[in-house]
Amino acid sequence: MSATIATSSFAGNNSNEVKKEAGRTSFFEKSGLDNSISPADDFFNYANGGWLKSVKIPDDQKGWGSFMIVKENNVNNLHGLVAELAAKNNLPKGSLEQKVGDYFASGMDTVAIENAGVSPIKPGLAKIDKINSVDEMLNYATMEMKNGGGALFGFYVGADEKNSNSNIANLVQAETSLPEKSYYTDSDERAKKIREEFLKYASTLFSLAGESTDKASVDAQTILEVETKIAASHRSKVELRDPQKNYNKFFVRDLPVLISDKIEWNRVFDNIGVKIDSVNIGQPDYYKALGNLLTAIPLADWKTKLKFNYISGHAGTLNKPFRDAQFNFYSKTLNGQKVEQPRWKQMTNSVDGNLGELAGQLYVKKYFTDNAKKRMDELVSNIITAYKIRLQKLDWMSNETKAKAEEKLAAIMRKVGYPSKWKNYDDVTIDRNNYFANHESISKHEFNEMIKKLGKPVDKTEWGMTPPTVNAYYNPSYNEIVFPAGILQFPFFDENADDAINYGGIGMVIGHEITHGFDDQGCQYDAQGNMKNWWTKDDAEKFAAKTKGLVDQYSACTILDGLHVNGELTLGENIADFGGIAIAYDAYKMTKQGQGNEKIDGFTGDQRFFLGFAQVWRVIKRDELMRMSIKTDPHSPAMYRVNVPLMNFDPFYKAFGVKEGNKMFRKSEDRARVW
Repeated sequence: MSATIATSSFAGNNSNEVKKEAGRTSFFEKSGLDNSISPADDFFNYANGGWLKSVKIPDDQKGWGSFMIVKENNVNNLHGLVAELAAKNNLPKGSLEQKVGDYFASGMDTVAIENAGVSPIKPGLAKIDKINSVDEMLNYATMEMKNGGGALFGFYVGADEKNSNSNIANLVQAETSLPEKSYYTDSDERAKKIREEFLKYASTLFSLAGESTDKASVDAQTILEVETKIAASHRSKVELRDPQKNYNKFFVRDLPVLISDKIEWNRVFDNIGVKIDSVNIGQPDYYKALGNLLTAIPLADWKTKLKFNYISGHAGTLNKPFRDAQFNFYSKTLNGQKVEQPRWKQMTNSVDGNLGELAGQLYVKKYFTDNAKKRMDELVSNIITAYKIRLQKLDWMSNETKAKAEEKLAAIMRKVGYPSKWKNYDDVTIDRNNYFANHESISKHEFNEMIKKLGKPVDKTEWGMTPPTVNAYYNPSYNEIVFPAGILQFPFFDENADDAINYGGIGMVIGHEITHGFDDQGCQYDAQGNMKNWWTKDDAEKFAAKTKGLVDQYSACTILDGLHVNGELTLGENIADFGGIAIAYDAYKMTKQGQGNEKIDGFTGDQRFFLGFAQVWRVIKRDELMRMSIKTDPHSPAMYRVNVPLMNFDPFYKAFGVKEGNKMFRKSEDRARVW
């Protein structure tokens, strides 16, 4: 999905906090303050230090903080709905209620899952065993994509970035088992340890699937070697941020000459089930390398790779030893999570992830009010108005580019709460006695749903997140901002909160997502969502110079034992954070509270605005997750998402009396100002 305000959710304080609070009257938790710290020296720890000193990350979480408080509340609410349906065994076959209830029930039937053991994946492994040539291997890898597998080809259908009303077939570099290419080659002790644990994981899966201990160990080493060769052709996370370089449209007939003649491209697309004459290949170097690797790597090793991907891809649907192995590597080693979440919670999240717009209908009916939607719509309108005014006042942009920027701003599509039309799941068959088969049916549905888009206009009513999701996003090809019902709760939003809190919380989120339309990636798309330059050369150069200042500031930030934030990887999100706080503040100052001087809880309105903002980022993560995030997450650590924008924002200086000598102080001429 396109740029989001957070790629993962982290929240909370203790288990009691996630319960819905009736009649909330206080909207900033003063108990979370640390008054021993000056807000002018470290605002994040001033606003959140009291909470940080007392918080303990629950053992079944990777992190904890505002996002996860809300997410836990949503999971509890959704669980109540799906568990009630699962308790009924006479629901009309094929109904929304039957599919949601029986899917949840099938996953909760751990006795049946344990009894099935390894048997559900044996037919799939037998298909791989029968492969006798590279051609047969490619046939399998491409045809298996219809079932959600494939391993070698990253394929999807989506809006053509240069013709946003038309869908196009896309090939991207296939994913690897480790999070990013450097994990295969870094020589530090942490990277070596992760590779050792990965070998244990792969070996365990092969053993559970029936291999001897010695063969499982050899096959695990083969997986690491094959994936290391594959990863060498991958673009890095920073390189993948360049939309121009990720757009490479080819005629299919030219692929043997321009990409590789060792891949039978017509057969690839026939096996996938699409009739196309052109395709966008996001990362051509990967497919050029793949063509060479098909013969350079022995067929037996390719079959081992396909088997591993098949087993690992299905491990979560199998018995406890498979699930434990997957948890130990992906959740424990990579993210630091201590124990698995309770099965009911895993299955509630699985319902949301796999039948999201079925369960979502139930969720919004009970937990999203018309008043909340109305208040949110007003906030969006006010912040767009504030953005327009700020655009008009920019002193570095020409009138010609401003006119195009205002056109794009006016064209932004707003989605709040839930979709205007729900997705169809008629081709999904759910059997409350067969969890594995249910996943197979859902995978086929998702693939078919995607394939059917080819040859049809882009459906811009479609959502990329489910209603209970605690997140938001901007999609450049749709030129849209999207706010699921799940995030529209305290501390992000409360329909009864004062404007300072709501504008500092969800207002900043809104401004953040709008700004993504004008960050270093989003600015390359026009009002209609097409990748098309609308900047004068001079304005583009000024913008690049301003964003370079952000790269430098964030690259100087460190976590843990001196790990530096990657200012280039996080640039888009940092621009959005800068824009979000500025626009939200401008909009807040248009309200009655923003124009007055009334104090609440001893704080001025402006102070509450900034405290409300910092309260949203009351987040702590496990060290393992922090280390991985530095390499893979386009968002900066929470502390810097608060402090760095405010160090560059003049109204914050006035609100908290920041002066030269304070640690939050930057000279006026050194403060970064973009939007």
